[in-house]
Amino acid sequence: MEDSGTHGEEVSTGIDSRVNQVFFPVAYTILFIAGSMMNGLAIIVFFQLPSKSNFIIFLKNSVISDTLMIMTFPFKILGDAKLGLWPLKGFACRFTSVVFYFTMYISIIFLGLITIDRYKKTVKPFDKSCTKNLFSAKILSASIWIIMFLLSLPNMILTNKELTPKSVRSCAKLKSEFGLVWHEIVNYTCQIIFWVTFAIIVVCYLLITKKLFQSYKRTRREQTQCRKRVNMKVFIIIGVFFVSFVPYHFARIPYTLSQTRDGFRCSAHYTLFYVKESTLFLSSLNACLDPFIYFFLCRSFRNSLLAMWKKRRGSLSLYTRRQEYNTSNAETKI
Repeated sequence: MEDSGTHGEEVSTGIDSRVNQVFFPVAYTILFIAGSMMNGLAIIVFFQLPSKSNFIIFLKNSVISDTLMIMTFPFKILGDAKLGLWPLKGFACRFTSVVFYFTMYISIIFLGLITIDRYKKTVKPFDKSCTKNLFSAKILSASIWIIMFLLSLPNMILTNKELTPKSVRSCAKLKSEFGLVWHEIVNYTCQIIFWVTFAIIVVCYLLITKKLFQSYKRTRREQTQCRKRVNMKVFIIIGVFFVSFVPYHFARIPYTLSQTRDGFRCSAHYTLFYVKESTLFLSSLNACLDPFIYFFLCRSFRNSLLAMWKKRRGSLSLYTRRQEYNTSNAETKI
């Protein structure tokens, strides 16, 4: 799953290194801080919510995936900054880069499942059958994690060549011969996962749009405006998906061709490298965008979060009043 070509290293040393060694590390640092706070809060809230629907089960899996992705950011930050920690670069090639892409495609799969669940909820809003299939949703979620882990594990095991300052410049140089073959197999598999999920999300949202439009025509104007305001929230999922994952997978095609085909000029290599890195950052941004899905589409999450906020404000207010009271008593005694 991780990038295995050599052009990334060549480009990063042949063009303005400040972009790759300063801009991206700073951007990922900001993303790491924001993502840690947002997903940490999301985990606290979700731990308090019972898994009473498929939707909540899929959201819980999504927040776990995002949290694991965020934990890989410090290794990418230090590796891109080129602080002389070449053994850390080797560790990233073997483990954290694999985990990064592993969690990315798990997030993509669960966004697809969440979309299907929202489609069912829009088409049959009063259907309670989803609450009867919680066990199936849990089995499906566990199967996704197991399958993706088994697909990713060989990429860790087969990145087994000796670490040297020169070999860590490209993850491909650390892979065995079969490791390169497996890496290619995984890349094709992940491309299939993305494009299948892409098709599912597009079809589901076309059907959701059709359903909402039909509802718009059937309902009176006053009711329609209220209904439209509520139901339009569901489009946040496709918005997050298109912002986070679509640009990267479109940029990935010409970038991969530039790595494996002749005929590309150096300027084209440079451009494609930075387009790929920029769109990869958008994929990482998904870890900060998913919490908006939790808040706007999951009423239980929103109510629990607001309750926590009110309780926190109440505790702070009570603490402030006690401090003021103690200060007043102290002044009276004086």
